[in-house]
Amino acid sequence: MASGKYSAIMPTGLKVIFRSLRYRNYRLFFGGQSISLIGTWIQRIAVPWLVYDLTASTFLLGVVGFAGQITTFLLAPLAGVLTDRYNRYHILIATQVLATIQALILAFLFFIRALDVWYILFLSVLLGSINAFDIPARQSFVVEMVEKKEDLGNAIALNSSMVNGARLLGPSIAGILIALTGEGICFLINGLSYFVVIVALLKMKIVPRKIDKKNTHVFKELKEGFVYTFGFVPIKSVILLLTLVSLMGMPYSVLMPVFAKEILHGSSHTFGFLMGASGLGALIGAMYLASRKSVLMIGRMIPFAAAIFGVGLVAFSLSRLFILSFILMVITGLGMMLQMASSNTILQTIVDDDKRGRVMSFYTMAFIGTAPFGSLLAGGLASRFGVATTLIIGGISCIAGAIAFAGRLSELKKMVHPIYVKLGIVSQVAEGIQTATELTVPPEE
Repeated sequence: MASGKYSAIMPTGLKVIFRSLRYRNYRLFFGGQSISLIGTWIQRIAVPWLVYDLTASTFLLGVVGFAGQITTFLLAPLAGVLTDRYNRYHILIATQVLATIQALILAFLFFIRALDVWYILFLSVLLGSINAFDIPARQSFVVEMVEKKEDLGNAIALNSSMVNGARLLGPSIAGILIALTGEGICFLINGLSYFVVIVALLKMKIVPRKIDKKNTHVFKELKEGFVYTFGFVPIKSVILLLTLVSLMGMPYSVLMPVFAKEILHGSSHTFGFLMGASGLGALIGAMYLASRKSVLMIGRMIPFAAAIFGVGLVAFSLSRLFILSFILMVITGLGMMLQMASSNTILQTIVDDDKRGRVMSFYTMAFIGTAPFGSLLAGGLASRFGVATTLIIGGISCIAGAIAFAGRLSELKKMVHPIYVKLGIVSQVAEGIQTATELTVPPEE
């Protein structure tokens, strides 16, 4: 059978995990982004720490988080349409150049001692606008770098491992840099790190994808993407669960400076190590997904991972010991990554390529775009009820969403199965399909 043939030619061991690196363009992307993302995470740690140091306000922490992501939420649908209309490679280069400028402005203002919370708010809005276009283009561009569709799931998992490898290193480096030199060096390092990924992108040899020229209005295409995304229940279910987790659970990172300083009585080192622990767990989850030879059974992982994330948050909120908190952050990061990467793999596999950008823009809205509302909500709840209670509320919400999703798996299976019949991969699915979203190797187009 097809699946048996595929299994017979699959590499083993580390070659399974890193098999997507055999593609030159993906190797360049992976190497450049690995450096750049470390800088990104250094800045992500430095900004909230600086805001809290300047203002001592949990509410303003939430406001800055809101400002940094609300534009992503508002602009992502438009960005998705443009990602489907135009060259994703060119969009990605443009976003990297603009992000470089944003980071260097932050560094410049810090070193001339002119950086206050209002400048940070403005520059956070600017970066959120850039990310609105960068993320759908980046997610959609993976398909163009990986020549064989059966390696798409592996490439997505390696992307996740790259992000979370940086998430592991970045916060730890940021904690040391903040303590020794101040936040300005963090911004400068991030700005310089973008040059690496820009050079890597320019060295790629990209075969332009065929883009059908459309005379339709942007808003008509936006409506088409919305109907396509939310008109099919399995895609809608994946995105809605991701939205709930992002809204109620993900803002834990905004509250970490307070938890590290006020509850664990630590410093910037404590904050950096806690965020690094979350990155370690996420890295473990991403490497596990990359080690899978296929994406069978990945669907049931989505509610399971969301539940792990929720339980981790609740337990973390009750901890008052650094070591225990560190371990619980590893578990929380593991659950977060398994859910996010599994959801990404499912969406990337089953969508039509001419609508991929729009679907991934809704993915961006779900995973990142709703976070500003969560940041604002978390900041307000923490001001009134405390950080620990806020984390408990978020964790319980994630667990409830996971239970609701798991209850629909049987129904979703019936809806997804005909797609695989149409795509000609039903022989692979029939061997092990257990849930609506247990996927196989993506089909050749």
